[in-house]
Amino acid sequence: MKKYYLLTPGPTPIPPETAVQASLPILHHRTHEFGAVFVEVLEGLKYTFQTQQEVLLLTSSGTGGMESAVVNLLSPGDHAIVASSGVFGERWGKLLEAYGIQSSLVRAEWGRAVDPEQLAHAVKQHPEAKAVFTTHTETSTGVVNDIQAFGDIVHRSKAVLVVDAISGLGGEELHTDAWHVDVAVAGSQKGLMAPPGLAFVAISPKAWQLVESARSPRCYWDYRLMKQSLSEKETPFTPAVSLIMGLAESLRLIRKDGLETIWQRHIRLAEATRAGLKALGLPLFADPPCHVLTAVRLPAGMDGKRLIRSLRDTYGVSIAGGQESLAGKIIRLAHMGYMDRFDVLVGLGALEMAFSELGYPVTPGCGVAAAERVLLSPPTHSKERTPARQSYGPRPK
Repeated sequence: MKKYYLLTPGPTPIPPETAVQASLPILHHRTHEFGAVFVEVLEGLKYTFQTQQEVLLLTSSGTGGMESAVVNLLSPGDHAIVASSGVFGERWGKLLEAYGIQSSLVRAEWGRAVDPEQLAHAVKQHPEAKAVFTTHTETSTGVVNDIQAFGDIVHRSKAVLVVDAISGLGGEELHTDAWHVDVAVAGSQKGLMAPPGLAFVAISPKAWQLVESARSPRCYWDYRLMKQSLSEKETPFTPAVSLIMGLAESLRLIRKDGLETIWQRHIRLAEATRAGLKALGLPLFADPPCHVLTAVRLPAGMDGKRLIRSLRDTYGVSIAGGQESLAGKIIRLAHMGYMDRFDVLVGLGALEMAFSELGYPVTPGCGVAAAERVLLSPPTHSKERTPARQSYGPRPK
């Protein structure tokens, strides 16, 4: 018998309570019973996004949520700016191109964050831009962008700031309203600890003005229809009922712990993971690194794809490799959502054994020991954090 450990940056493990709720008999989605759960989910999402604005729920992947933002905000021939630091930042550009929208690219070297000064220059150079699209935590490289600084820059222009928070929400600090994020897109399968299949979009009043005037084709993605359905406590089309029931339980767990506690836990797991990987001689790839996953460079000559297969097939541990030009060159270990310190230790232990199997010199236990030293030491705070304000919804007692 082999036990499997999911340490990928999406999908991530889900709590047993969530799995139980998702497996219960299905409610009809046009009933008071489902409506009550739907309202609870939306309130939980507002708390998690840290917003007082409307949050819409879509039955789709996170990329569907991204595409919905493009078609609802812009029209063919409009101009937008893309601030990209990896694969998912550049996905914005592909979506814009598909809908006939011109874009200017502010591109950081992969593994580096977008420089806010470069973004400010682009916004100044393109006053016609209606939107700036970027990524919160760039899953492909493990970097985190300074969304607070981006918000300050874009807020002073006529453009709206649209953020892919799919991997960051629920693990990396994000204050949608306070940081002037006009549209935040997220998905269910990462920090929110639910199965894949749901996307969420938080929308500011400034962004709603664009929604009302956009001329891109839209039907299933139409935010106006979704907003109209909120008063009936339902969605305009059939939702993924079982997934929503499971998500409701995950959001209850998030609100019970509180975002501050969750953010600090992710910092702690990230610090332990980095210490363990450095002890194995693996340099960090991202600067600055996010707290929801860690990306490291592999030793020269090591077959990254073979390493990942060995971890999965021999040791039952699933991690992620690099994407596109980084394939085979980096590995990515997630520590987001329903993961704790022992998931980190299991992942590092499996890496040590797989490295030895592939002939890479490693001292057994060195990575695990380095991580344990971090986990046993007093917590550190990487920066002063903004309190999660109670106005976004009370936490259960």
